[in-house]
Amino acid sequence: MFWKKKPSSGDSHKNENERKTEDRSVQHNEQPLDDREMPRPEDVHDISDGFDVDQLVARVSELEQAVDSERNKGLRLMADFQNYQQRAYRNETAAKQQGIATVVQSLVPVLDHFDMAMKQTATTPGAEQVMEGVKVIREELLKVLQQHGVKLINPAVNEEFTPGRHEALMLRAAAGVSPNCIVEVFQPGYALAMPNAEDRVIRAAKVVVAPSE
Repeated sequence: MFWKKKPSSGDSHKNENERKTEDRSVQHNEQPLDDREMPRPEDVHDISDGFDVDQLVARVSELEQAVDSERNKGLRLMADFQNYQQRAYRNETAAKQQGIATVVQSLVPVLDHFDMAMKQTATTPGAEQVMEGVKVIREELLKVLQQHGVKLINPAVNEEFTPGRHEALMLRAAAGVSPNCIVEVFQPGYALAMPNAEDRVIRAAKVVVAPSE
């Protein structure tokens, strides 16, 4: 049977002294959180230290003026662009009106020929004279159209069929006409000359084409 040794009075005093020493060490190391984080009055500096307030105010004023200047430039550019759009629209409208006026002025002589023909009495001209008058008017009208860049598409017999410029209404073989070539023209076509480009077909010529073999 074992007996537990009873601590002596000397050991008790010794342990008590060690605990007090440890408590003092812990209290010395544990500083309050507020004492560590709060700055000391002598460490606090005025925010204006090292800066010239007058210079800062002048710099702010300079930047404000620069912003206002750029804003005014943007407004002026926008106004200039709007004015440009309005001028372009007016110029485009004026160009169209001028083009119409030019065509009308060119057609007026043709209308004069019609008026002269209508003034003739029914018994005055014969059939040949009427046909001759119509022919003159047609030639005059074609001349006016040619002045405005209009070309007549009137292919000759045995000319090769060209899609886009010619419209085939029917196929029919004919003596002396090669396959896929024009036999007859029912109605001529018209094209508009374009600068630096191929002619723009206004209406294709309506033709009869010889069938291919």
